Amino acid sequence: MAKQQKRLGEILAEWKFLNPKEIDKALEHAKAKNLRIGEALIDLKMCNENQVAKALATQYGMEYIDLDKSSVPPNAINSIPDDIMRKHLILPLGMENGKLRVAIHDPLDLELLDILRFRLGKELRPVLAAKGRIKGYLDELFQTSAQNTIDKTMDKGWASLDKSLDKTLDKSLDKSLDKSVDKSIDIAGMGEDVMNDPTQAPIIKLVQAMIAEAVRNRASDIHIEPMKDRIRVRYRIDGECVERDKIPLRMKGPLTSRLKIMAGIDIAEKRLPQDGRIKLVIDKSQVDFRVSTLPAYHGESVVLRILRPDAVRIGLSHMGFEEEDYRVFQKIIKRPNGIFLVTGPTGSGKTTTLYGALNELNRPDKKIITAEDPVEYNFTGINQCQVRDAIGLSFSKILRAMLRQAPNIILVGEIRDLEVAEVAIQAALTGHLVFSTLHTNDAPGAITRLIDMGVKPFLVASSIQAVMAQRLIRTLCVKCKQPDHEPDEMWLRLVGIKPGDMKDKVLYKPRGCDNCTGTGFRGRIGIFEMMIMNNEIRDLAFNRAPTNKIRKAALAGGMKSLLLDGRLKVLNGITTAEEIVKVAQVDGVITDQ
Repeated sequence: MAKQQKRLGEILAEWKFLNPKEIDKALEHAKAKNLRIGEALIDLKMCNENQVAKALATQYGMEYIDLDKSSVPPNAINSIPDDIMRKHLILPLGMENGKLRVAIHDPLDLELLDILRFRLGKELRPVLAAKGRIKGYLDELFQTSAQNTIDKTMDKGWASLDKSLDKTLDKSLDKSLDKSVDKSIDIAGMGEDVMNDPTQAPIIKLVQAMIAEAVRNRASDIHIEPMKDRIRVRYRIDGECVERDKIPLRMKGPLTSRLKIMAGIDIAEKRLPQDGRIKLVIDKSQVDFRVSTLPAYHGESVVLRILRPDAVRIGLSHMGFEEEDYRVFQKIIKRPNGIFLVTGPTGSGKTTTLYGALNELNRPDKKIITAEDPVEYNFTGINQCQVRDAIGLSFSKILRAMLRQAPNIILVGEIRDLEVAEVAIQAALTGHLVFSTLHTNDAPGAITRLIDMGVKPFLVASSIQAVMAQRLIRTLCVKCKQPDHEPDEMWLRLVGIKPGDMKDKVLYKPRGCDNCTGTGFRGRIGIFEMMIMNNEIRDLAFNRAPTNKIRKAALAGGMKSLLLDGRLKVLNGITTAEEIVKVAQVDGVITDQ
């Protein structure tokens, strides 16, 4: 007969750390707070973490390690990627008899060990350590690692460089840092040569390394934010901000000044927001960066928007359209006149969708003119005009001038006010196909938004051909996604998936691998809500009907809501229900059926 496993409380009582009354009190606390007995003991301060971890090791027949700095061999730390160590609070302790010793804190987390075996391709020997000890060691390790990385890049010249950048921001500094810099700076040739050139200043190497890492990690933005005690660097990858190494506060001046110089903007002006552009070659591809500085409480915040030409040339067929929506979209963009609006919040991919449409329509027999603020991507064969409010070159002025250029297709970056809306509508009514964007939550809301701006209802009803709302969702990594046999019912209920919908369908969940840097997601696609203007919707617009009535009529006319489109993506194994809930309005679950 198998030997019965002792309970945790019994082991601690045998060791004279607890008495029976204390065990009963801990059990009641654990039940009330939904904790494990070990967590309850620590919470009530009856035992410390080390005592509980040692008892757990005895209970499950594992080796216990009283973790300290000498426990982790210097080379062992490279055995497991940083993101996995941080996420799961584990530590590699070196190889022993062909197995990797790994310090863990939860002996019941068997799934973690399976994940580690899969990702590392090694046999493991888990040992138990206190959770606080592991976390403390990792915190110190990554803080030290970040500092060492900075210190290696920023060598002994830091002191003099700090002073020269912070105290003597003048023309001589500009020349000393980058002799080739001027108002239209182009450092496209600055790549590996800069990193390997010992004569280059350390700050140049740091900025180049940071930018290159962001581009290689598929980031869309780099956020450099001065805090009270450090400079925080974050990359936005697939719409989510990921924090990178913290940079010491003393580098605030040099770092900001270097980026300003590269962007060709005034390094001495710290009180006003400024904008600039950078061109760089990263891995033999030219990448443009739109730079924005903003004075904040602890210093200037700098954001670099990474503009990749290939990002807007992915093709309409790869944007995430369902087959029926794709056919409808193709018909709409090939109409001879009218307005086609794309709506959604900032960062929802509106511009990418419109550029995709223009790219498909861009032929020698069509004249296309755009008015943008700013022009982010350059297209051969398209006349692109940039708004310059400082000199009076506004959207409305460019639009009026456009109409004298006899275009077939017009793109207006955004309808911001009544003047732009009226000129765009007049262009549509006089035989032009007009594309534009609008900031509304859904497609029907665009109708009431234009009328609220002051556009006459009959003009809205007669000029608009279709409105499409969209959002971007993260897609599961194709290399590591795994079937989700027990999906969370709450998320399924929120997106409106019923048990009957899952027949012959396999739902998937994220796992994490090197391809997706441990997140389980890689890349994004759109979910769409396409509202085609029919006679009923035109009548409602003409009579100033509220958005909910227009929405009801659009759904009755065949419009597929954002939530329904997202639901299809979940059932097709492209993403998760949780991702859809993040971006779609879940209050429409019942009405969208």
